[in-house]
Amino acid sequence: MKIEPGTLVRLHVKMYDAQGNRLEESDAPLVYLHGAQDIFPRIEAALDGQEEGFATSLLLQPEDAFGDDDPALLHLVPVAQLGEGARLGLRYDRLPGAAPDGRMYTLIDLADGMAVLDGNHPLAGRALRFDLRVLGVERADADELAAASVPDFLRPLAAHEVHGGGGRAH
Repeated sequence: MKIEPGTLVRLHVKMYDAQGNRLEESDAPLVYLHGAQDIFPRIEAALDGQEEGFATSLLLQPEDAFGDDDPALLHLVPVAQLGEGARLGLRYDRLPGAAPDGRMYTLIDLADGMAVLDGNHPLAGRALRFDLRVLGVERADADELAAASVPDFLRPLAAHEVHGGGGRAH
């Protein structure tokens, strides 16, 4: 069966940075509904019309994946506003004193009582290579649609999170 809108596609996926370092690999088959905009458009386009067994490697520029880094999403806040235990790499679901906006903020720097929180997607501004292998293609029924899951590293983000080129979110 060919991959077309309304088919359930099972993939094995490996994601690499531009230097060839593996960043992610699907442990279990990744399942997505073709045509539902569940994955990056360039990947979906490359898979359209293919069949089980198809394998490809795609290089996505930042605008085709998580967008460019947006300096407006870097926020300087007093460390005291983050509470005890603030340390590099911690993630926050909002800026101190602000309502959640659907974005995660990562603590990327601490100095002189101040912290830098970055609201960009961790892979924003990076070219990424995806190695894909189609493990199966079938017509999707309601139960299979409910069970389909796409990991965050392959999922386009919501429009309200979009910054930078290509309509990709951070």
